Amino acid sequence: MNNLIRLFLPKDKVFYEVFENIVVNLKEMITQLKTALDENDVTTRFKMLENIEHGEHKNDEYTHQIFVELSRNFITPFDREDIHYLATSLDDIADYMHAATKKILTYNVETTDQYMKDLVDISEKSIVALADAVNKLRSMKNISQIKHDCVLINSLENQADDVLDSAILNLFAKNSDPIQIIKLKDIYQDLEVISDKCEDASNVIESIIIKYA
Repeated sequence: MNNLIRLFLPKDKVFYEVFENIVVNLKEMITQLKTALDENDVTTRFKMLENIEHGEHKNDEYTHQIFVELSRNFITPFDREDIHYLATSLDDIADYMHAATKKILTYNVETTDQYMKDLVDISEKSIVALADAVNKLRSMKNISQIKHDCVLINSLENQADDVLDSAILNLFAKNSDPIQIIKLKDIYQDLEVISDKCEDASNVIESIIIKYA
């Protein structure tokens, strides 16, 4: 039925639909990650983290769909290059969520800390703002709110940088096990990159609204 409906959609509108599906998926992934880190039972937490891989695969499928639609359609709602960059940036967000969770599982990190939770909390706020901006691209009627979302994402990325700096300083100050330092530093950095990738996506959105607003 979805495929049948898509046949009757204006071809340039298909891109909006897929981008909106992507941000819904990203919000589900970050919620799963946040819930998992708050879970006290290690076995339950690890099972929850394993499920995030499904969201990453789902995001890959949406990204592939964007690229297929680019090859099929001559008419696009905005520059093909911007569509490609936005799809890639959104996919990177899912990739780094998956990378961070995979390292927690691979390294068998049984204890989560406040730095991890703070980084995920910042990423959640960034993804919510990003989803709001993406959903408003379809109509382009509320440019001021899209700009506000992009400014917020930039501010949140700066906060994530500060949390990462504090996490690494604390790690070296209070941990004498070099292997544990390497493991946690890897995880902190991947969690911080999620907000970086949100900022990359918001930069593409800002470029789009400058051209078409």
